[in-house]
Amino acid sequence: MHDPLFERDAAPAALDLVARAAGPFLGTLTDRPVHDHAADHLMDLLDGPLPDRGEGTLAAVEELLAVGTRASTQTSGPRFFHFVVGGATPAAQAGDWVTSLLDQAGGLHLTSPLAARAEKVVLAWLKDLCGLPEPYGGVLTPSATFANLTGLACARQWWGERHGADIVSQGLAGLPRMPVLAGGYIHPSSRKALQILGVGRDGVTVCARDDAGRVDLAAMERELAALDGPAVIVGNAGEVNTGDFDPIAALADLAERYGAWLHVDGAFGLFAAASPRLRHLVAGVERAHSVAADGHKWLNVPYESGFAFVHDQDLMFRAFGAWGAHYLPSDVNYNNLGPESSRRARAFPIWATLRAYGRQGYRQLVERHHDLALRLGEAVEKAPDLELLAPVTLCVVCFRYAPPGVPEGELNDLNHRIGEELIADGRFYAGTTTYRGMTALRPAIVNWRTTADDIDGLVRVLREVIARVHPAG
Repeated sequence: MHDPLFERDAAPAALDLVARAAGPFLGTLTDRPVHDHAADHLMDLLDGPLPDRGEGTLAAVEELLAVGTRASTQTSGPRFFHFVVGGATPAAQAGDWVTSLLDQAGGLHLTSPLAARAEKVVLAWLKDLCGLPEPYGGVLTPSATFANLTGLACARQWWGERHGADIVSQGLAGLPRMPVLAGGYIHPSSRKALQILGVGRDGVTVCARDDAGRVDLAAMERELAALDGPAVIVGNAGEVNTGDFDPIAALADLAERYGAWLHVDGAFGLFAAASPRLRHLVAGVERAHSVAADGHKWLNVPYESGFAFVHDQDLMFRAFGAWGAHYLPSDVNYNNLGPESSRRARAFPIWATLRAYGRQGYRQLVERHHDLALRLGEAVEKAPDLELLAPVTLCVVCFRYAPPGVPEGELNDLNHRIGEELIADGRFYAGTTTYRGMTALRPAIVNWRTTADDIDGLVRVLREVIARVHPAG
């Protein structure tokens, strides 16, 4: 009875259910809590044993919508400041629906010339937006972690070839450990990529000049000079705790001087290039050998979306191409340029949002968020019991509650409890991190819906939370 073949006529009605739910859901996104804990019990409705006889298309979709529109966390709303999570612009969200509707096998030109052409176009547009040279090869990935994996896999293949080895074919056996150097801003996603690649997540020589993680260029140069062979340098464009940047141009100078590979993790900070007033932060990224970024952060396209660029596209093919495959520039097969073979057409939402808002739209988005971060930073600096822990560089504000009279040894626990209570409150999400040994809040402002009202609301709710957690303050 419930073979999907016999429900093929229900497909338009099922999609119509989603479309009709979209209006009320999106219409209240700016006012509803980030997470309504009173609705958590609804998730129990998803549980239970696998049905023997299905309920049918419309019943299943109705149930999922009833639970999802009430019990979901509003990560795409304007007051989710935890981690670095963007939303989905109207065009990107619609483009993602088109992706599901068309359901293209996006890895091969043969299976979908449309998906391949769209990916080629958006990669060119992204290089233009982010100030990367046009000849660079590129591929869309599910995330920044996969983008880092792509760039560092190419670095590993390059390094192996410098030792006369084809790592893709023969592996790492018999080779020395690939030297990887970075400042203290290196992100866990880069370490995870190195872990997957067999280099080891702890195989990174960290050259930091302070407990914030700022890179020690002199120490890095000494390490490079002492090596017998090529190395890989990992730079960060946008550190997650404060939004600070490694000096990419200086790292590029070192890479040039010592014949090293420079990989730049620009998960969200790469988009500073869209703004004339902020692009100095990524100066030198055009000299990197590989660059990674995350589309579902500041580009504001739905999960999953990342992208990687490599200065030599043929090297991407050598790192990821299949046995006996032939690289044909006119018919790019993207599963030969990155780690995935089964790929959805994730170019469509990127194409839609870049076509809809263009260079100027993203410049305004980035600069508006920078202004909002400065607004929050100013509010923190004016408050006698709040302490700004780092300058506001881009879109992240790192601060803590530090009222007079509270011993330093008690502040970490106090701020941890404030962060927990803020999440439990549910109206805003801005959790804690550890920065220079201090527990701190670090709201990241990257959602296209966020306005000054949301920033002021965060300050107001934070005050309410502080009063509950530390009434003596």
